[in-house]
Amino acid sequence: MAVEVPGLTLNDGTTVPAVGFGTYPLAGAGGVQAIRSALDQGYRLLDSAFNYENEGAVGEAVRTSGIPREDLRVVSKLPGRHHAHAEAMDTIQESVYRAGLDYYDLYLIHWPNPRIGKYAEAWKALVDAQARGLVRSIGVCNFLPGHLERIIQATGVTPSVNQIELHPYFPQQEQRAFNAAAGILTQSWSPLGRANALLAEPVINAIAKAHGKSVTQVILRWHVQLGAMPLPKSAQPDRQRENLGLFDFELTDAEMASITGLGHPGGRINDQDPAIYEEF
Repeated sequence: MAVEVPGLTLNDGTTVPAVGFGTYPLAGAGGVQAIRSALDQGYRLLDSAFNYENEGAVGEAVRTSGIPREDLRVVSKLPGRHHAHAEAMDTIQESVYRAGLDYYDLYLIHWPNPRIGKYAEAWKALVDAQARGLVRSIGVCNFLPGHLERIIQATGVTPSVNQIELHPYFPQQEQRAFNAAAGILTQSWSPLGRANALLAEPVINAIAKAHGKSVTQVILRWHVQLGAMPLPKSAQPDRQRENLGLFDFELTDAEMASITGLGHPGGRINDQDPAIYEEF
């Protein structure tokens, strides 16, 4: 039986589940099988990107899942090389064609690429794509407060989501607070720290033992209680199901604080600072 996942309401009135499924690097027939498995376990949001080169696999999994389309939330992202307005519009349409779907539920700008400086132009394209019905909700990834302020001032439209690197080694208190104050949902990429030393942390292991839960379940629960939506990924059905087992327990304030206390200034996984990092 699929796990029931609670829902969240975005600032534009649309709803999303409280946890989503990251699809990178799942592609081809094997990717379709793994994504179908995730849907069988209870995931209802699939996070993809133009640069993941798996929008077709995601679309195939959605079409063959037997789950009503309106019950699913499919996400993709605009690459940095197509921030110019006309290119962005073509890319969004191409994303829809690749997936074989009529629309995306959520479309995001993947990185701001501030040196190029066209992210406000790209945001205007997402606003226009939403008006045309190509996407239901629009948002961004890896946008710092200054980036967010610029696009909101330029268009009057606030992103519904800001997907950022977020895990106990890099808890992003200031960015999360800014997002929350603006009514923007924080999504967490690499919520488990890409299975690095985080999983061996004694503090988290002790909390997991106290609750009779796995370390990954405790970390994902930490995300949910922060008000963020984690996007774990795994191709293994048992791990997919384990990662959804976070809604039947609650961390104490002290436990939350001790996990957040693992954060440090150098906590980014690959030093991808959106103020200078660019991805195309």
